Amino acid sequence: QVQLVESGGGLVQAGDSLRLSCAASGRTFTMYTMAWFRQAPGKEREFVAAINWSGSRTSYVDSVKGRFTISRDNAKNTMYLQMNSLKLEDTAVYYCATGVGWSDVVVGRGVYWGQGTQVTVSS
Repeated sequence: QVQLVESGGGLVQAGDSLRLSCAASGRTFTMYTMAWFRQAPGKEREFVAAINWSGSRTSYVDSVKGRFTISRDNAKNTMYLQMNSLKLEDTAVYYCATGVGWSDVVVGRGVYWGQGTQVTVSS
């Protein structure tokens, strides 16, 4: 079992920055691919970013490229999402997820989920 706890969400204005954290506990964290997803009201959950166990491979949805940065600190069992130049359309509940296989994690298949943290961007 893996437990994931997100933090760092909040209410910000468009153009501001936030950093989300996802603290993991349980099974061997360092061997897992990690990812962020988000779900806006009335919409399906969507992939945002992923990072492999070593941090050498990352992937982003097109809408956040150049604005968001995913990273991880295996010594702290924690993953981060630095979000800059936030837009109104970034408003959503952000979830972290983890699993073994990259191709499964990026589509949210067979992963462990956190409880989510709300990010609200106002004009």
